[in-house]
Amino acid sequence: MNHLSLITKREYLNKVKNKSFIIMTFLSPLIMVALFALIAYLTQLNNDKVRIISVLDESSLFASEFKSTESTKYDILTSVTLEDAKKIVQESENYGLLYIPKADSIEAIADKIKFYSEESPSLIVMEKIEARIEDKARNIKLKNSGLDPELIDALNVRINTNLETFDGEKTSKLGGGLKLAFGGAAGYLLFMFIIIYGNMIMRSVIEEKTSRIIEVIISSVKPIQLLLGKIFGTSLAGITQFLIWIVIGGVLMAVVSAVFGINMSEGQMAQQEMMNQVSNNAAMQNEVDLVIQEMWNLPLVNLMIMFILFFIGGYLLYGSLYAAIGAAVDSETDTQQFMMPLLMPLMLAIYVGFFTVIENPHGTVSQVFSYIPFTSPVVMLMRIPFGVPIWQQLLSVAILFGTFFLTVIFAAKIYRVGILMYGKKPSYKELVKWLKY
Repeated sequence: MNHLSLITKREYLNKVKNKSFIIMTFLSPLIMVALFALIAYLTQLNNDKVRIISVLDESSLFASEFKSTESTKYDILTSVTLEDAKKIVQESENYGLLYIPKADSIEAIADKIKFYSEESPSLIVMEKIEARIEDKARNIKLKNSGLDPELIDALNVRINTNLETFDGEKTSKLGGGLKLAFGGAAGYLLFMFIIIYGNMIMRSVIEEKTSRIIEVIISSVKPIQLLLGKIFGTSLAGITQFLIWIVIGGVLMAVVSAVFGINMSEGQMAQQEMMNQVSNNAAMQNEVDLVIQEMWNLPLVNLMIMFILFFIGGYLLYGSLYAAIGAAVDSETDTQQFMMPLLMPLMLAIYVGFFTVIENPHGTVSQVFSYIPFTSPVVMLMRIPFGVPIWQQLLSVAILFGTFFLTVIFAAKIYRVGILMYGKKPSYKELVKWLKY
C-alpha cells in the first residue's frame, strides 16, 4: 500500500483544485443563506402585518370574546346593518368581517355565522375565531341547561402520565420524538453525503476511464490501491467542502442578521403564539422542562463518536460500490440500471428508522437492521438515543467495517476488469463473472 497515500493526495488535490468544486464550495452556502434569508424576511414581513377584523355581533353574545393581540385587531361594530358593515370594511380595507346574526338558539346562530373578505382567509385565523365562538357557545348551553361551566371544567381530569425509568430517571412523551429527531438528522446527513460524494467518486472513475489515463496509472498501481485512493481522496475533499460550507454559512448568517436586520430564526406566527401559551401554562412548561432535561441526558459523547464511526464506515462502504459501478460503465447514463439496487438499502434504512424504531427501538426488526451493514449507519444511529448497550454498537461498527473491507475486495475485482473495458455495458451476469477472475 505504498502508493495509497500518493493516490489519495493526488485525488484530493484534483478535486479541491477543480474549478467547479471551488465555485460550488463558495456558491452553495451563498445560495442557501440567501434562500433562508428570503424565507426569514418574508416570514418577518408577514408577521409584522396586523390583521384588522371587524365583528358585527347582532346576538350580543360573542363580541366580548374577541380580544385584540399584537397580530390581530378586532373592531367591534354596533348599531349598523350588515350591508353598511360590508361597506365600512371594504372602504377601510380591513382583513374581513365576521357576522354573527341574532337567532332563537345557539344552534341556529352557529349555522348562520359568516365571514366576509376579499380573499380566502387564513385557516389559522378562522380556527382561532371558531374556537372562541365554540367555547362561548358551550358555556351558554351549559348555563341554559342549569349547569355551571366552571364546575364542569373543574370536573374534567387531564391525565398526564409521568414517565420514569427503573433507575429513577424522568422521561417525557415528547422526548421520544426528540431522540428520533437526533438520529434522523444524523441518518439523513449520511444519506445526502453518500449520494453527493458517492456520485463524485463514480464520475471520477468514469472520466479517467474514458480519457484512457487509467491505462497508464494501472500499469504501476494495483487496482485495490487505486480504488481505495479514490475513495479516501474524494472523502477528504467532501469533508473539506462540508467544513467550509459550515464556516461560510455561519459567517454569512451572522452578517445578514447584523446588516439587514433579518432574524434568521424567525418562526411562524402560530409557533410564536404557541410558545407564549407554553410560558403561561404550567403543565406545558413542565413538559418543556422535561424535554430540555432529556436533551442534556442524551448520550451526546456516545452519539458523536458513533456518528463519526458510522458516518465513515457507511460512506466508505457505499463509496466502494459507487467506484465499482463507475469502472463497469463507459458513461454516466449507463449507471442508471445499477443505481436503484444501490440506493434501495438506504431508502429501506430510512423507512425502518422512522416507522419501526420510533414504535419499538429495541424490537426484533430494529435490532436486525441495526446490524445489517447496508442499513446500520442509519438505523443504529436512530436507536442509540433510546439506549443501546455499547457492545451492540461496537459489534455493529465491526460488522460495518468488516463488510467494507470485503466489499473493497469484490469491488476491486470489478474495478480491475471494468476499467479496461470499453464500448460495452455489462449485465449483472457479466459482473458476477468478473468477480471470479
